[in-house]
Amino acid sequence: MSFNRTELDKLEHHELQLTILAAVIVLVLAAGVALLMYPLVFLHPIEGNQWTPRIAYIGFCVLSLLFVGYLLDRHRTVRRLKQQLLEELDRNMKLRDQANVDLLHTIPDLHRFQDCLAMEYRRAATMQRMLSLLIVKVRLLRSTPDSTEGRAALGEAARTISRKLRLTDSIYLFGPGLFGLVLPETDTANAKQISLRLEEVLRAIGSTSDFSFEILLYNYPDHVTSAHELEQVVSGLMPENQPWMAGASTT
Repeated sequence: MSFNRTELDKLEHHELQLTILAAVIVLVLAAGVALLMYPLVFLHPIEGNQWTPRIAYIGFCVLSLLFVGYLLDRHRTVRRLKQQLLEELDRNMKLRDQANVDLLHTIPDLHRFQDCLAMEYRRAATMQRMLSLLIVKVRLLRSTPDSTEGRAALGEAARTISRKLRLTDSIYLFGPGLFGLVLPETDTANAKQISLRLEEVLRAIGSTSDFSFEILLYNYPDHVTSAHELEQVVSGLMPENQPWMAGASTT
């Protein structure tokens, strides 16, 4: 949840205006009543007990001033609570942002992907099993990957993807918003089922985190015939400023 600081400042300014208006109205009415009562209380008192009206008059003036003081103190209290709330919100946002940074940094990168791909490909080729690769491309709609909002969106996407993985699957981060999922011993049909489940949850998260996504499926041996072709697929999806890291290719 995000807060609009400008709107909060406007609300605080509006509340201050209402407080000042209420205080002025109370002072004007109290002063008017006090002026009307003054001659009857002090100049032309009613015969008998003269101190009771005077005590009531002084009490009325004191209560009016106390009520105005209460209004001003209430505004100061609300303002102080708002500042404390914003400070707590800033701390929570910094902690969440650091958690997203740590999460994205803990996801294995391209080098680890190359090592895993080589091992899984040799196993699939030797045991005549299938190997699938899902590429999830997350596109931020209103932010950049290096912004707090962008890291939050990518962090939510990474958490969502990780929760849908099986124990044998693994996730990798090729670049900002470019995730790779290695699915050992998974044919095209099962990989499509996993892709559909990912689409369902990512669509729900993306509507609130302001990102769109695309899922690409590649299977060995249905779509490619070697690990080198899978590497080339990933290389073609990398941004121009993030070339494919140098490493030995497997065939």
